[in-house]
Amino acid sequence: MTDSASPLTTPLHDLHLELRGKMVAFAGYQMPVNYADGIIKEHLQTRENAGLFDVSHMGQIRVRGENIAEQLETLLPVDLVGLERNRQKYALFLNEQGGVLDDLMAIKLRDQFLLVVNAACKHQDMAYLQSALGAHLDIELLTDKALIALQGPKASGALQTLVSEDSVDLSTIKFMQAAHINLNGAECLITRSGYTGEDGFEVSVDADAVNSLTRKLLEHDDVSAVGLGARDSLRLEAGLCLYGQDLSADVTPIEANIGWAISPVRRAGGAREGGFPGASTILQQQQNGCTKKLVALSPEGRAPMRAGTKLLDHDQNAIGQITSGGFSPSLGKPISMGYVSSELSKSGTVLLAEVRGKHLPVSVAKLPFIAHNYYR
Repeated sequence: MTDSASPLTTPLHDLHLELRGKMVAFAGYQMPVNYADGIIKEHLQTRENAGLFDVSHMGQIRVRGENIAEQLETLLPVDLVGLERNRQKYALFLNEQGGVLDDLMAIKLRDQFLLVVNAACKHQDMAYLQSALGAHLDIELLTDKALIALQGPKASGALQTLVSEDSVDLSTIKFMQAAHINLNGAECLITRSGYTGEDGFEVSVDADAVNSLTRKLLEHDDVSAVGLGARDSLRLEAGLCLYGQDLSADVTPIEANIGWAISPVRRAGGAREGGFPGASTILQQQQNGCTKKLVALSPEGRAPMRAGTKLLDHDQNAIGQITSGGFSPSLGKPISMGYVSSELSKSGTVLLAEVRGKHLPVSVAKLPFIAHNYYR
């Protein structure tokens, strides 16, 4: 899609307008940044009850063929061979320098993998997969599917009311597990996962069934529609990286503080050490460290410190920059994440941020800002 092309819409576009969503251009789509209640109320709704997100702009890529796990492991630094059926892994596409091309979820199903990738990267991810594995595997970007996310402490109870089979109990599905179930009469693939730090589910469903399912969920007293604005503040509080800001082709997983995403069997000394793009750099950094690190930052005062803000030491030398920042509705104060020199990455270190010509103090903090509440 070119810059001059008209933005795409999701199957829930008319519903967003009906709910008075404030629509913005995002990753080539018209998406709601918030609804009538505003970002702060939507954020707190998700932390306290259940928020419903349209994430149909994201890419769902189906991969089928022989030895899928082994083939995908040549591109992804995770243990897919040992992954059980109906489980998923957080994974990364990497370049030869170890930089992150995209982050994604890889779900192992009966005879296929489903890769859920970022909206802005889905076409380049498809091209990458086709170039690397297209001769061996059947790779398809699913265009007939929608994706919604129900997040929050009351998400499970609300979703359970729409389960068609009496025998299906959502409490038996744990964090990072997947299941095929019938919701509101529609066959769905659900995963117990999300992007808020809260318990919740992501639901893949046929595009022609998503409107009915979404409207039915919104009838529940505990569920409200939530837009991209609160999605961003929720993931920031949870210390979750955003591709294009905290993650990019110029930073490695070790620098981004997500070294845990390299499965133990793929690390130095593991049963299947390396074998993925950028492995030499990443494994070396895991053993010997790196020069910069992504850290949590807690500004002193009320001034938000947003992406692009320069970070300085007390001699006013540039030592990094903020990649994500904003106001935390849960904490009632500004929070940020950013890259700093590794020697200044220890929690409690006080740095300076250049905000509108002023140098304001900001302290390195611990991630996440808000404890995760995943259902394990």
